[in-house]
Amino acid sequence: MPAEDAPPMPAAEAPAGPGATAPYRFAEQHTSPEAARVSEVAQTTFEHVYEVDPRLMERHVLQQVFPNWDTLRIMRSRHDHLDWMHRHFAERVITGSELLAEVDGEALSGPDPAS
Repeated sequence: MPAEDAPPMPAAEAPAGPGATAPYRFAEQHTSPEAARVSEVAQTTFEHVYEVDPRLMERHVLQQVFPNWDTLRIMRSRHDHLDWMHRHFAERVITGSELLAEVDGEALSGPDPAS
């Protein structure tokens, strides 16, 4: 985990998109690129930005007009946010592969007879 005062992600690693000084045009910023389906429930609009297909959420979650620059800002800062959450709230950080191994182990051993 990087130190609290670690430098921000280098620009070379940041995803493409308009910079902070780009002119703001409402139609341009509120029209996302064409979504590409990656599974039955997920899509991607910007490179490395995966999201639940909004049509699956319309019934339960009010969909908002969300500017493209804000999507990219959130995506660029997600690691900083996770690092902050881990430093402040996590007793330990586990990986997805650890969770899957635990679930697979439970599935192989069957239900717990004590429960």
